[in-house]
Amino acid sequence: MKTVLCYGDSNTYGYDPRTGFRYPSSVRWTCRLAALLGDDYHVVEEGCNGRTTVFDDPIEGWKNGLGYLKPCLNSHKPVDIVVMMLGSNDLKETFHASPEQIAEGAGVLVETIQTFTREKQGFEPKIVLVCPPEIGEGITESPFYGSFYENAIERSRQLPAHYRHIAERYGCIFVNAADYIRPSKEDSLHLDPQAHAKLAEVLAEAVIQIR
Repeated sequence: MKTVLCYGDSNTYGYDPRTGFRYPSSVRWTCRLAALLGDDYHVVEEGCNGRTTVFDDPIEGWKNGLGYLKPCLNSHKPVDIVVMMLGSNDLKETFHASPEQIAEGAGVLVETIQTFTREKQGFEPKIVLVCPPEIGEGITESPFYGSFYENAIERSRQLPAHYRHIAERYGCIFVNAADYIRPSKEDSLHLDPQAHAKLAEVLAEAVIQIR
C-alpha cells in the first residue's frame, strides 16, 4: 500500500466558504481522491487553514508550512507520494510577496521533503506540486478582503509559470489547479463542492501514473 500525503492549506483542509466550517468527508477532494485511488493507497489529510509556504504569519506564526513539514513527514513515514498545494495565503498583503518569491518558498518545501526523507526513510517520495487556483475577481466583496487585496488576483495568475519552473528544477510532477477549477463565488478563495470533485479527479490521474 502506498501512502499519499496531502499537504496544504484551507483548500486541502476542506474549508466551506458558505458556513466557515469544514466540508464533510464526502465533499473534500482528499477523501474523494482516496475513494478514486482505492485500497492500494492510504491518503493522509494534512491541510491547515492559513498555512503558508515559508512565511511567518504575524498573528499565527505556527501556520508556517516549513515549521510543521518535518514532523509531519516523520509521523507518516514511509511516505511514497506527497501532493502539495500551498501558496494562496502567501498572497496576503501582509507578506508583500512576489509570485517568484512564493514559488521559491514552495521550492524550499520541496527540497526539504527530498532531503529529509532521504535521511529518515531512505528514499524520496514522488512529489506532485500543485499550483493553487487563482484568487477570484470578487475578492473585494469577500469576507477575507483586507487580508487579500485586488493585487492578489494578478499575482495569483502569475504563479503557474514560476511553479512549473520549481517543478522542473526538483523533478516534480506539475499540476496547475487553475487549468481545471476556480474559487467559489462566496469568497473568491475557497473551493465549492464541484471544484473539490474535479480536483480529486485530476490528482487521482496524476497519482495513478506514478510508478
